[in-house]
Amino acid sequence: MKSKLGFSLLILLSLAVGSCGRQGLGLSLGTQAPRLATKTLADVGGDLSRMTTYRQPDPRMYQYSLDQALATGKPILLEFATPGHCSVCDRQLQITKAMLDKYQPNVLFLHMDQYENPEAFKTYRVMGDPWTFVIDAHGIVRYQEAGPMLYQEMDAAIQAVLPHPHQASLP
Repeated sequence: MKSKLGFSLLILLSLAVGSCGRQGLGLSLGTQAPRLATKTLADVGGDLSRMTTYRQPDPRMYQYSLDQALATGKPILLEFATPGHCSVCDRQLQITKAMLDKYQPNVLFLHMDQYENPEAFKTYRVMGDPWTFVIDAHGIVRYQEAGPMLYQEMDAAIQAVLPHPHQASLP
């Protein structure tokens, strides 16, 4: 009886949080990131409004399909955020853009908006947003966060997947 009540309460809390909350299952850390074709800016004729509901989109986040990005052998920060209905997502994308400025071209940054890439949300088991995934150069999910991140948290997650100078010189 107690576990049924706890489960029911968990479901009610999840529903109450709404689309902008910390819901969903995500992926297991250490697993291969799912490859799937997602929309790119080229697919929509360069029209950013057909890629995102973000008010200040950065075209660099829409250059690669997710499967193309995974094939590059570069680390990826994959941001699931739908700012058209989530003010927290808007702030999250501002932080993501700051990271893009800091780490490009060593890291690829992709933004998935629920309205434009719903299959990515389903494949990555994301319900609610924002969600952040950091994928290493081998396509392995090394970090995920359901909900907003601070600048320092995102920076540390990216640093963890970058090759370190001393590692590059080892045989």
